[in-house]
Amino acid sequence: MQKGYVIEARNFRVPVGEIDIIARRQGVLVFVEVKTRRSLHFGRPAEAVGWKKQQRIIRAACWYLKWKHLEHMSCRFDVIEVYCTPAGSWSVQQLENAFELQGG
Repeated sequence: MQKGYVIEARNFRVPVGEIDIIARRQGVLVFVEVKTRRSLHFGRPAEAVGWKKQQRIIRAACWYLKWKHLEHMSCRFDVIEVYCTPAGSWSVQQLENAFELQGG
């Protein structure tokens, strides 16, 4: 919200998938996956958003767009990485356009 986003929904669940945050800013609807890690031993948080997870998010986003009659609205898919450092501080990074709808 500090960056000017208006939160439309949190933890939006439908039979085909879930979206952590749906927000709007400057006429763009943003579907956000939030990934948290306490260690980078298994990679960065965004690396956990593989192709299958992306497809579930995209299907849920399509469901939301149809449900709200927003099929023609501009949208994008972001990932927010949350990392807890060994010292106990938190690092948050938003990856805009982390993935996109393929072939559609």
